[in-house]
Amino acid sequence: MTPENSPARPRRRATSPGGAGAARQSPAFRSPGSSAPQPLVTRHEPARPETPGEPGAGRRRRRGGRGRGNGAGAEQVVDQTTDQTTDQTTELTEDAAPQAAAPAERAPRPATPAPARTVPAQAPASVLPTDTTFAALGVPAPLVETLTASGITAPFPIQVATLPDTLAGKDVLGRGRTGSGKTLAFSLPLVARLAASTSKRLPRKPRSLILVPTRELANQVAAVVAPLATAVGMKTTVVFGGVGQNPQVQALSGGIDVLIACPGRLEDLIGQGHCDLSAVEITILDEADHMADLGFLPGVKRLMDRTPKVGQRLLFSATLDNGVDVLVKRYLDNPRTHSVDPAVAPVSTMTHHVFRVDALDKSQVVKELASGLDRVVLFTRTKHQAKKLAKQLTAGGVPAVDLHGNLSQNARERNLEAFTSGTTRVLCATDIAARGIHVDDVAIVVHVDPPAEHKAYLHRSGRTARAGAGGTVVTIATPDQAGEVRLLARQAGITPEVSAIKPGAREIVALTGPAAPYVEPAPVVEQPQGGGGGGGRRRGAGGGGASGGGGGARSGAPARSGGGGGRSAGPARTRAELAARAGQQPAGRSRRAGR
Repeated sequence: MTPENSPARPRRRATSPGGAGAARQSPAFRSPGSSAPQPLVTRHEPARPETPGEPGAGRRRRRGGRGRGNGAGAEQVVDQTTDQTTDQTTELTEDAAPQAAAPAERAPRPATPAPARTVPAQAPASVLPTDTTFAALGVPAPLVETLTASGITAPFPIQVATLPDTLAGKDVLGRGRTGSGKTLAFSLPLVARLAASTSKRLPRKPRSLILVPTRELANQVAAVVAPLATAVGMKTTVVFGGVGQNPQVQALSGGIDVLIACPGRLEDLIGQGHCDLSAVEITILDEADHMADLGFLPGVKRLMDRTPKVGQRLLFSATLDNGVDVLVKRYLDNPRTHSVDPAVAPVSTMTHHVFRVDALDKSQVVKELASGLDRVVLFTRTKHQAKKLAKQLTAGGVPAVDLHGNLSQNARERNLEAFTSGTTRVLCATDIAARGIHVDDVAIVVHVDPPAEHKAYLHRSGRTARAGAGGTVVTIATPDQAGEVRLLARQAGITPEVSAIKPGAREIVALTGPAAPYVEPAPVVEQPQGGGGGGGRRRGAGGGGASGGGGGARSGAPARSGGGGGRSAGPARTRAELAARAGQQPAGRSRRAGR
C-alpha cells in the first residue's frame, strides 16, 4: 500500500454514513400536509456533540453509521400553535380530524353518578389564550360539561392542534416536552371514540390501553381519564407493580374500557391469563423515550404485538433516539405529526441559577433554600441521599418527605399526597419524580446533585414553571463539579446566573423570601423493652426469655443467674457470670427433672 492511498479510504468512509443517516431521519417529524390554519414556524437547533452519558450516544459510534441521523437534522421541530407563548407548551399531541358527529350521538347517556370527581385543573388558560372552545373542536357534550365543572373551559394550543386529528381516529406521533396539557389532549379523544364505538365490555379484555413508564404517572393519568370516562358510563382501572394484584385481577375480570398500565405488571397478568389485549381499539404510549431509558421497550413491543393492527395508535416522546424510532416505524400507520417545542428547549418563564458552594457549606445552603414558604423539590442522584436529606431537613425544623424507588407504593402515594396537599412543602426525590409528577405552584427546583445529562436537567426543572407559570431552578455546584455544570448548561441551552454563595447570602433570601416558622420534629418513639417473648434485635439469643423469676428484665447477668436462670443461653460476659452459671447448672437440671 502506498502512502498516497492511505488517507483516501477514511475520507470515503467518513462521508457515507452521514448522508445515509440524514436521509433516513429526515421524514421522522415532517410537518403534515393538511395542517391547522395556524402558521408554521420551523426551528432549527444547532448541531451539538453527543455526550457519553446521553441516551443514544453509544449507538452513534457503531460502524456503518447506524443512528447518526439523530443529529442536527433530527432536532428540527415544527410549532403548530396560535400564540407566541408556546415556549411553555411542553407536551406532545395526538391525532384526530373533526369527527365529533359520531361521539355527539352518545350525548343522551346519563351523566356520571359521582359528581365529586373532577378533572385536575390545568394552569390558567389566560397564559396560553385560544379563540376556540372544546365544543367547537368536536368534544362531546358530556365531556365538555365535565371539563366545565372542573374549571377547564379553554383548550391549550397543544389540544387545539391535536384534537381534530385524534378525534378522526388517525395514528399520531407527538414530540415535545412534558408539562402542559398532553394528558388531557389524548384523554378526550380516547373517551369520545370509545363512547361512539359499538363494541361492548368483555371480561379480561380491555377496550383501550395506555402504557406509561411509572406508577406515579399511571395514577396521574388515571386522575384525568376517570372523571371523563365516568361521565359517559365507562370503567377504568390502573395496573402496576409494587401492590397486590388481586384488586387488579378483579377489576379486569369485570370488564374494563380504559386500562392504564405499566409494562411489567401487565405482562405478568397476561402470562397468568388474567388479561387479553385482543380487543384493544386504541393504544397510547406515553413518555415513550422514558420507557426506553428504563429498558421497557422490549416489553412494550411484546405488548403492542398483542394488540390488533387495525386499531388507532398514539405515541408521545420527547426524542426519537434510543429505539423509539423503531416503535414509530413498526406500529404507527402513516402517523400525523405534531411537534410542540424542541425536546431540549428551556422554558422562557424559568430562571436558572448556579450556586457555587464549598463542600462544607452545601448542606446548610440546601436547608436555607428549602426553608421558605413555597413548595420546593430537591433532586438527588441516589435513593439513599434522598432519604437522608429528608430526615436531616425534618430534624432541622423543615418538614420534608422523600420519593424514590425503594419506597412501597403506599409510602410513595402517602408522601406525594402530603406534598401535593401542602401538608409538607419540601419533596426530596430522585429522578423518579422528574417526569409525570404534576404538582401546582412549585416555586423552586434545586439540583442538590447535578444530573448526569442535560435531558435529565430539563425534565427535573420542568417540575416548576409549568403551563406558563414562573419558576426558579438552582443547581448546587461544589468546586469539583464546576466543569460538569458548565457543560450541562451549554447542552441544555441555558445561560444561568452564577454566584459564589455562603450560608445566609442575600441571593438565597431573594429566591426563598421569608423563612417558614420552625417546626418541632416529632419525638422518636422507642420500642418498648417488655418482658414477654419476642423482644428486639438487641436482646441477643436468650433475651426476652421467661424461664425464671427474672423474666426479660435487662439487668445484670449475675443477678439473673441468682434469680433462677433468666439468661441460660449465650456466652458468659464475665468470669463471675461463668462461675455463677457453673455453680447453678446442676441445680437447674435437677429442678427441671423434678418437674
